[in-house]
Amino acid sequence: MSQVRILAEGVPWPPSVGEFYLPGWMYPWVTKFTVLVWIAVAIVLAFFLLSYRRPKLVPSRAQWMAEWLYGFGRDSISREMIGREGLPFAPYITSLFAFILVMNLFTIVPFFQIPPTSHIAFPAILALITWVLYNWVGIHRHGFFRYLKLMTMPPAPLWLMPLLIPLEFFSNFLLRPFTLSIRLFANMFAGHFILLVFTLGGFVLASSSSLFIKPISVLSFVMVILMTFLELLVAALQAYVFALLSALYVQQSLSEEH
Repeated sequence: MSQVRILAEGVPWPPSVGEFYLPGWMYPWVTKFTVLVWIAVAIVLAFFLLSYRRPKLVPSRAQWMAEWLYGFGRDSISREMIGREGLPFAPYITSLFAFILVMNLFTIVPFFQIPPTSHIAFPAILALITWVLYNWVGIHRHGFFRYLKLMTMPPAPLWLMPLLIPLEFFSNFLLRPFTLSIRLFANMFAGHFILLVFTLGGFVLASSSSLFIKPISVLSFVMVILMTFLELLVAALQAYVFALLSALYVQQSLSEEH
């Protein structure tokens, strides 16, 4: 038990979920998560503003990257999922994708090394914004009562409606924002936690007095490197999935049939 506490001066082993409840800086609500969200907002805004500060017919590398990113959000997500009506939603979908991607990538950035999306509050707020958007779009298109009917009464025999209406209401109005936020949160939480376990585990093994255990620390550090590349893939994939599902929900709200 003498090695339960590791090198990092009082950091407990094994790491617990308490690692995700960071202390406040100056004010209780200004935590590392809050600062990272501000930095992510600044990065996304600065990237697009600076890339288009002086647009050229032959784009610079930064302008090309910004155009590619917007084109990806517009064509590969918005138009692909919503159709011809997807263009007005492209700025939101692209901004959502870029913002989540930057926050997710913080998990592998030195000194940051934790994504704000691993705290349930931030995915929940983003999911709530999407929930408000697709419901507002649906009500604006169809009217409140017709939209409610479209979302809760699928084509089915009337005798099934007492069962289907509560299920559809629960699925479309209550479950969607929950699953949307939990999917992002759970993947980023798990990825960060695994990196934490292998990193601290490597230090624990390296500090062992046993000559048989100490070399195993190399394997732990190798796993950190491999998991870092995997986490990079997961970060991009989860940002894409969140934006894709947001576009899908908007498409379903606009649709005349469900």
